[in-house]
Amino acid sequence: MERVFIRETSDGRKIEVIDGWVCLDGKQIADTLIDVKNHPNKEAIYFSLPNAAFMAGPIVLTAEEASVARGAINIAKPLKNDRVQIEERFRKAWNARNHEAGIE
Repeated sequence: MERVFIRETSDGRKIEVIDGWVCLDGKQIADTLIDVKNHPNKEAIYFSLPNAAFMAGPIVLTAEEASVARGAINIAKPLKNDRVQIEERFRKAWNARNHEAGIE
């Protein structure tokens, strides 16, 4: 069980990534991060915390904290070493890049 410390809340609880999960005092909260730009309540989040970048369940993270959390979550995932899965990931990434560039 690998623990990566992210920060401590104002009331003294630890926010950590444990085995691919963002945890608050050792309790699993979320296994993915959501960009605040895509959050349905983004106006209220930005109003209360202007430097918010990502959400992990109810936990607000800055860009630096989210970067550490994302890295810890990705490290905890098993590696994909199947050739078909690797090619599929490259195909999806290529298509996503083309879509963002306006190429279809």
